[in-house]
Amino acid sequence: MADQITLTIDGAEVKSRPGATIIQAAMDAGMYIPYLCYYPGTKPFGACRMCVVEVEGGRGSPASCTTPAADGMVVNTNTPEIVKLRRGIMELLISEHPHGCLTCHRIELCGASDICLRHVSVKDRCLTCPKNERCELKDTVRYLELDMDTPFTYNYRNLPLKVDDPFWEMDLNLCIVCGRCVRVCDEIRGDSALAFISRAGRSLIGTSQGTSLLESGCEFCGACIDACPTGALVERDYKWEKAVKTVTTTCPHCPVGCQMRLEVNKRNRVIRAIGDPDATANRGQACFKGKFGMDFVNSPKRLSKPLVREDGTLREASWNEALDLVAERLSGMPGEQFALLASPRGTNEDNYLAQKFARVVMQSNNVDVSSNLRPELVRPLGEMLGYPAATNPTWQLESAGCILVVSSNVTEEQTVAAVPIKMAAKRGAPLIVIDPRETELTRSASIWLRPRPGSETALIGGILRTIIDESLDDHDFVAERCHNLGALRKSLWAFDPIKVKQITSTPQGQIQEAARLFAGSGPAAIVYALETVQPQDREDCTAALVNLGLITGNVGKESGGMYPLFLGANEQGSRDVGCVPGHLPGYRDVADQTARDELSSSWGAELPQSRGIGVRELPAAIRDGRVKALHIIGDSPSFTNGEMEGFLEAARKLDFLLVQDSFASEITELADVVLPSSVFAEKQGTYTNMERRVQILRPALGPRGDEDADWRIVGQIATRMGAGGFDQPDAETIFDEINNLIDLYGGISYGRLESGGLQWPCLAADMLDTPVLYASDDALKGTLVAMTLKTPPAHEDSDRPLLLARGRVLAQPDEPIEIGKSGNKSVILRTEVFELHEDDARALGIAEGDPVEVVSRSERLRGVARLSGPHRGVVSTTGLFGDLVIRLDVSNVPDPMLKVPGLPLEPVRLERIVEEAAAD
Repeated sequence: MADQITLTIDGAEVKSRPGATIIQAAMDAGMYIPYLCYYPGTKPFGACRMCVVEVEGGRGSPASCTTPAADGMVVNTNTPEIVKLRRGIMELLISEHPHGCLTCHRIELCGASDICLRHVSVKDRCLTCPKNERCELKDTVRYLELDMDTPFTYNYRNLPLKVDDPFWEMDLNLCIVCGRCVRVCDEIRGDSALAFISRAGRSLIGTSQGTSLLESGCEFCGACIDACPTGALVERDYKWEKAVKTVTTTCPHCPVGCQMRLEVNKRNRVIRAIGDPDATANRGQACFKGKFGMDFVNSPKRLSKPLVREDGTLREASWNEALDLVAERLSGMPGEQFALLASPRGTNEDNYLAQKFARVVMQSNNVDVSSNLRPELVRPLGEMLGYPAATNPTWQLESAGCILVVSSNVTEEQTVAAVPIKMAAKRGAPLIVIDPRETELTRSASIWLRPRPGSETALIGGILRTIIDESLDDHDFVAERCHNLGALRKSLWAFDPIKVKQITSTPQGQIQEAARLFAGSGPAAIVYALETVQPQDREDCTAALVNLGLITGNVGKESGGMYPLFLGANEQGSRDVGCVPGHLPGYRDVADQTARDELSSSWGAELPQSRGIGVRELPAAIRDGRVKALHIIGDSPSFTNGEMEGFLEAARKLDFLLVQDSFASEITELADVVLPSSVFAEKQGTYTNMERRVQILRPALGPRGDEDADWRIVGQIATRMGAGGFDQPDAETIFDEINNLIDLYGGISYGRLESGGLQWPCLAADMLDTPVLYASDDALKGTLVAMTLKTPPAHEDSDRPLLLARGRVLAQPDEPIEIGKSGNKSVILRTEVFELHEDDARALGIAEGDPVEVVSRSERLRGVARLSGPHRGVVSTTGLFGDLVIRLDVSNVPDPMLKVPGLPLEPVRLERIVEEAAAD
């Protein structure tokens, strides 16, 4: 097949790709054909017929969105007949659509906050539609130069507005039934929350279950809102607001690195966030956090003045007073008694300067990112492959032949990364999920392996044993590009299928089927977060997954590879620039004298050589008195979600606590000095996402109070303490210092990033970036690692002897549910179900259907017992995502998306509820 075809559109010769439709060929050439139902990324639909054209030698007036372009084709898009036909179609459309603002001759004088000037005989004001400044229908009417008068009688549908679901509103009186929202939900997001419905003989859009999005499987990603060409679907907050500027920047909520277009009004407030359709990282998609979680930047609760503690109380102070106090107190606490925790939302520039401050000024390697609670996700990647990072771009998952997802709640934690996974599964690619919890991806899985918690590594070893036993490994790849095969093969003899079955409580046939699918359906990808794996087991589990990727030849291959999933938006970049206790910038080992000498020469200071204390070890180090001064930049869920057990209590024992943050929190309440820092929407800088893509943050908001950028605050403290090299004028200068010191970033600059992100390694300004690591034959000599079969230790807690495996899914059509009302908002009414093993139920005196209460350290949950649990000692329950969204929607904390609760395993006890007998 030819690489290109040539056709003629309106007398101009146009080059296009085979398989493109006429409208796609025109758009690629910068030519406009009016349309309403067409949407990039969805299948041809042809509902609105607005894009009709004339094809010479063809019949009728075909829709250009459904007609394939052909070599030599001659297309005319604006003949008198075609224009007349489009106007007739539009008159039919607006006969059921409030069209005062579409046909008003004074429209140029109106805006989002102006009322209709009533110079025409219409019943509708412009303000009937919150999208009147962004309405594609209006733009199309203007393009068609439609007359103010229409021969058709206007029929108002008189349908009630749907305003009871979280975050969004629906007005079907404004709907033109183009179907974009339904198709985006289904074809791009892989969900079916919206559907075509029929009401009184009229086709409309509605929820798939007919009531609320809360039970329809909605992710609340907002893709339907962004796709809607009218005001039928809109965001509730700021829905009437008009933007005066739009700035594209990087989302701070997770490591996917979505590019978002922030719309800002004349009052310097972010009023809307829309996924950038031109961005490689997210292709226009967003999630509930990025779409509906940006209002924290507008919060009146923002810290705006420095605070210092005096007589046990925090009071406002000037910057000079606060910075002088910090410099004085820190000067007396150098060395290992000082530690610094950088923010996962901090830019590369922020966190590079923070770790430089810790090492140069404070002479301490006690530096980490507060979200870096699972360093084992990447450490074996560096040791066994070469780079401690993901090997492939996220969207290559869409074309993977098979995907293995291990202990990962991707659809909530890294939502947009789940989109290509669901699309691959929908296309028919096998999806294997290893997880003791029920998550959304288990619903799409070809095989759901549900091992006993703590036995994941043994299960992966069982898969590897099957691959070796059945000779399913990639012999040539292993022979040419791997070391240590003999040691791995020998160690796998311990993974006898019967033993693995006993340890994992997973059927042997399922393990063998998973092995055959993964090894035989290449290219295969491995996506893992190890959320339910204990810290002491994560390194072995990651090494086992790398063994699996290598032994099947799926490293260095497009649509294959390794995808570690962490939580912080810039966790990857923070590690790259040295914000970890064991590595200097560019992954130089702190114990390497040559590496220290290189940086000492650049920074003009000797550097400490002993490995520092990481975030997980920090509470114990504070309690032991090894760390006496702590500098925290940014809030983090790690401080309060239990993963840093006892952190708040330990922080009370510090001699000095300095916090840079945007909001008051449990941490600032303990601080000796609080310095107000800027939010992401006020920053210039860079993030590096989970696929190694370096992208720019651009300031969307102007200054508000006295808050400042984190890098500038750190620089001022360093300068007051007599250090040089911290007085950079802007973030770009700091980035220039980074790419001079870190080879991986050597060819990346702000100038190059303006045209899009670049994936490291990018070694020189005249070199391309590297989407796929180890793609060339000489780029990898992987090291296979011998494995040890371990039986997970028994959970021992006399007060809470069971483990709660809490899952969450978008919809549960097989479980009874009712949508009720709390005030004017929809809520979910249902009885929770707790699955437990028959043996545990017998020991507790619990029968099927008994009311029970699950008691953890932080809460009590009520429901009914179901004796279908697969493992002794484990209680399982699956909640609805809608419940989480309801809580986020009504939350009064300024930044609710920062601390969205995850799904960790929790020790609990289970109690049967004894109903009291009714009084006579």
